[in-house]
Amino acid sequence: MTEPSREARADALLSTEHDERNHRLKIFLGAAPGVGKTYAMLSAARELKRQGVDVVVGVIETHGRAETAALLEGMEVLPRRQVRYKSSDGSERDGVTHNFSEFDLDAALARKPAVLLVDELAHRNLPGGRHERRWQDIAELLDAGIEVYSALNVQHLESLNDQVRRITGITVRETVPDAFLDHARDIVLVDLPPRELIGRLKQGKVYVPETAAAALDAFFSPTNLAALRELALDTIAGHVDSDLREHMLARGSAMTVRRRVLAAIDGHGQSEYLVRVARRIAERRGAPWSVAFVDTGARLDPARRERRDSAMRLARRLGGEAIILRGHAIADELLAHADREGVGQIILGRTRERVVARMLGRSLTQLLLRRGAHLELTIIATPSERAKARRRMRLPQPSARGSRGEYIYATLTTLVAFGLAFVADRYLSVANLSLIFLTAVLVVAVRTRMSVAVYTAILCFLGYNFFFAPPRYTLAISSFDDVLAVTLFLVAALVCSRLATRLASQVESLRGAHVQARALLTLGQQLTASTDASGIRDVGSKALAHALRCDAAILARDAEQVLRVVASVPVERTLLAQDLAAADWSDRHGEQAGRYTDTLNGAPCWVLPLGSETRPLGAVALRFDPALREPDPDQRSLALAMTQDIGQALERARLSDELEGARVQGETERLRNALLSSVSHDLRSPLASMIGAAGTLISYEEKLPPEERRDLLQAILGEGQRLDRYIQNLLDMTRLGHGTLKLNRDWTDSAEIVAAAVTRLRKLFPELRVETIAPPETVLLYVHPALIEQALFNILENAARFSPADEAVRVSVHTSGERLLIDVRDRGPGIPEDERARIFDMFYSVSRGDRAPQGTGLGLAICRGMIGAHGGSVEALPGDGIGTTIRISLPLPAPPDTSP
Repeated sequence: MTEPSREARADALLSTEHDERNHRLKIFLGAAPGVGKTYAMLSAARELKRQGVDVVVGVIETHGRAETAALLEGMEVLPRRQVRYKSSDGSERDGVTHNFSEFDLDAALARKPAVLLVDELAHRNLPGGRHERRWQDIAELLDAGIEVYSALNVQHLESLNDQVRRITGITVRETVPDAFLDHARDIVLVDLPPRELIGRLKQGKVYVPETAAAALDAFFSPTNLAALRELALDTIAGHVDSDLREHMLARGSAMTVRRRVLAAIDGHGQSEYLVRVARRIAERRGAPWSVAFVDTGARLDPARRERRDSAMRLARRLGGEAIILRGHAIADELLAHADREGVGQIILGRTRERVVARMLGRSLTQLLLRRGAHLELTIIATPSERAKARRRMRLPQPSARGSRGEYIYATLTTLVAFGLAFVADRYLSVANLSLIFLTAVLVVAVRTRMSVAVYTAILCFLGYNFFFAPPRYTLAISSFDDVLAVTLFLVAALVCSRLATRLASQVESLRGAHVQARALLTLGQQLTASTDASGIRDVGSKALAHALRCDAAILARDAEQVLRVVASVPVERTLLAQDLAAADWSDRHGEQAGRYTDTLNGAPCWVLPLGSETRPLGAVALRFDPALREPDPDQRSLALAMTQDIGQALERARLSDELEGARVQGETERLRNALLSSVSHDLRSPLASMIGAAGTLISYEEKLPPEERRDLLQAILGEGQRLDRYIQNLLDMTRLGHGTLKLNRDWTDSAEIVAAAVTRLRKLFPELRVETIAPPETVLLYVHPALIEQALFNILENAARFSPADEAVRVSVHTSGERLLIDVRDRGPGIPEDERARIFDMFYSVSRGDRAPQGTGLGLAICRGMIGAHGGSVEALPGDGIGTTIRISLPLPAPPDTSP
């Protein structure tokens, strides 16, 4: 391996010094919104602040996430610049003025902290600011010597714009030039698996519920997130490799981790094809790639120079690097460049090598193979060269059976055998010459069918008898031995031709069966991994197009019962009116239609039904090459089998949806009945008591003693409060179910929450004894105090109702690691082990605890929802011998910074 050039090493040293001097940019890169880029950036900033670094928040977008907003506590935040922006539909008179807040660049430059946090790197500033984009603001901050932390999603990189549009179908308008990322001293990948990110989205931690539902249907699909995640990993890997190469060059070494792909072109017709092949290989490997041309000083004709320049332009458009090397020895220049740039694979076309150079081992391929043992060489045959090879070794196609081409091929093979026999006649006996003709028969039999092989055998028999068996040049045979030899030759030729033809037919059948089985196996595996009808149709269309080498489209009926294309290869494939008519007929009648059939055969597509006449599931439209007269039987059977598998998968998905719908409907019916039962009993009882007490007061107000009137009024108040609690529980469950329960967090002493809940309990149960055990030190929680108090009160009320009158309810508070545990123990009848997990379900009624006849079955369900919204949990545990323990577990965040 050659040493890096002195210039390359000097450039690397200067680049390193320049980065250390000016480029103090740290970017937190993620694959999609919600992975935690801003959270990670704020966490890193808080750690710097603890170390005494002057850290200031320029602009942070929390998007309503409480966890992210909590990290801003104690941080210095620059005030934002207020902007008045008038939106107009074309006339200034109709414009509406809005007030917005933007990042204040001048305030940041005046403050000039050591580290400044500027979120949303790809943000577009409102008109009237100094710069159009936020990354331009950051560039000015970097020039002023301020270290900047920022966050970016990978879809906002300008070079990935087209790729992101192909993946997601969405065109990203706000982009950041890739060259700006070269300014970054550090790029931190903030990663989250797609399943967890979708879970965060469903929990409302990324967008509000309405926006989250739309995002799940569009951008946040598992396929899109996996592809974007791969792009983010590839971007990070590219920058790591670039940084490593620069540092190693600065040290005088050319080691690299990711080996580059190099395509060597010569300016002939295959140059652009090699560029495209190199790009595909590099993309599969996730490696950088380049294209090189070695200029040996020889004069290039204008056509060859234009082909070379065109290939170079294509390489640059596809994201590669175009290089022209100069030297007398092509192999030496390619190997030296490979060592210098960390190339691991060289791609070559089949060169037109001179016979003498190949005989002496001096061809380009031989030199690279001999001297580039540390490299991987890939020699590509261009389509034109493959076509030439097929013409030289052309085999008759099945569709050509019965044509004159087979017989011409057999006649030419027989003539070649005669030529070889005339040459060998001088050296071999007549009996040995028959082996030449027998070989010709076998060659024809393997490559054609039986009748052509018999035709060849008869030609060889007649020619062998006429030209070589004595007496020559006549069909008469003089000796019995020659008669036996010629007859045995004919028999052997016929038998061998029969066996060879059968073997070739079996091999062809096995090959077709293997291809069909592999296609069906692959389709089955992909269909198994698809969970919904949309995914099944996407997988099916791609599998059909790949296996049958045609355009494929799957159609399904929409809400208006109109048949539309829902999945196709190529994407957004449009069908003609004839194809849509054939698909509609096929779907309604469960039979084939269109091309190659007797129904609507004027349509360009061959249409197959996915379901049956009684259970229509859509149709498949296959468009083959117009030059193809008709698919062969193997293609037909494969298309029918794959279509049947896709239809069965769609039927399974439909049944699964129906079962899920039935389950949801049954669960809804159960909850409805439970709610009606709860309303009829738990709400009607206090109303009846209140009505009875009020009626007594009205009827006998003057006759009742004051004590009895006070008791009746107290009963009305108590039942009204009971009714209020029931209604509040119903409202709380509704808010929890719709995700509208807002957490107004604050730092609160856990002992105060317990004391407040116990105080409320004693108003309802004055005679109840409550024992409280709390830690001596103060334990702070960052929660919504009212909700935690309500959850604890529900548990305490549950325990109080079913504890014996002479037994106390014990509340103990203690910490375990990074969790706060609140245990509520009662001495009641207890809860069986198999029902402890179910008591937190809505309206689950048993004769114990909160599910007694006096309860609605909502108290503990609400408690679980409120505690779960804070990242905690509630569980039922056995008591000390008797009774039940309900444990609340809440996370303990780091205490707030109380320093001045």
